[in-house]
Amino acid sequence: MREVLSELRDWWEAGESVALATVVDTFYSSPRPAGASMLVGPDDTVVGSVSGGCVEGAVYELGQGVRASATAELAHYGVSDDTAYSVGLTCGGQLDVFVEKVDQESFPELGSVADDIEAGRPVAVATVIEHPDPDWVGRRLVVRPDSATGALGSARADAAVTDDTLGALAAGTTETLTYGPDGERRGEGMRVFVATHAPRPRMIVFGAIDFAAAVAEVGKFLGYAVTVCDARPVFATPARLPAADEVVVAWPHNYLREEAAAGRIDGRTVLCVLTHDPKFDVPLLEVALRLPEVAYVGAMGSRRTHDDRMDRLQEAGLTESELSRLSSPIGLDLGGRTPQETAVSVAAEIIALRWGGRGDRLAVRGGPIHS
Repeated sequence: MREVLSELRDWWEAGESVALATVVDTFYSSPRPAGASMLVGPDDTVVGSVSGGCVEGAVYELGQGVRASATAELAHYGVSDDTAYSVGLTCGGQLDVFVEKVDQESFPELGSVADDIEAGRPVAVATVIEHPDPDWVGRRLVVRPDSATGALGSARADAAVTDDTLGALAAGTTETLTYGPDGERRGEGMRVFVATHAPRPRMIVFGAIDFAAAVAEVGKFLGYAVTVCDARPVFATPARLPAADEVVVAWPHNYLREEAAAGRIDGRTVLCVLTHDPKFDVPLLEVALRLPEVAYVGAMGSRRTHDDRMDRLQEAGLTESELSRLSSPIGLDLGGRTPQETAVSVAAEIIALRWGGRGDRLAVRGGPIHS
């Protein structure tokens, strides 16, 4: 919903009704992930995408019907056996799309949910997408770390879904959960889509060099909240790093230690160490590689710089397990030379590690595209 939130809120505030189509489950090589959304507006305007084009026409027609009838529907789209213009996914994937009518009456909490998302406050929306009793379908809970509003149909279901949604919110995962009709954890019959909206994950780039400006730009493009940190005020300026959300002048290891102590580093945070100067790198990596939860730690430098850095870190007492977390030299081997090409290489490595990709060419591989 985040990607269509601005238009959805505008229509909602104007008192209009909108059909909201959301990918709630994917199988095989589906082109869009769970949570991808498309709107069919009051003037039949389309905003967003659920499949990158494969089934948009069918979802558009379904959205028109749902907006008129106010009856939510769960649709399944699979492999097309005919042409690319038929209702199917020629890529071989399958997906479930939940289409619901959204207006001030059906979703009165939307304004406060949008406020939370825009302010970076964690919030999740749990929606019943399938149930033996049609009256349950479309009911939702809005869950925040300290509260839950709404009702699904029974106290037992509310308690179970709230508990599991809090777990998803803490982990930052969006997923579909299955329960018995009354919220029984071992049962089947009720499916609940949990869309979490946590603050943007952080990318912290250390070293305010030209490569940092490019990495900050691609990091922002990927959805990270980007901080660039350097101890040298002459280099660490917003004018030199326009894509960064924040530019900090501080010794890198002190800044990282303080951020971790304040709880602002989590399992989604990526750290890019670009200074390749041992007086900055080694103290910083001593802190970074000992943090219990970090998604990625990469360090720039030549093979000689890497070997010298590893020797210094071993002398500082880091274990083999801690050292194995370091991606150095940083990035995938794309053959790039410029700061921008290097930034793409760094981003590619972060994406590959996040999703389990191997980084080789799809053209020379067999099997499914998406793992």
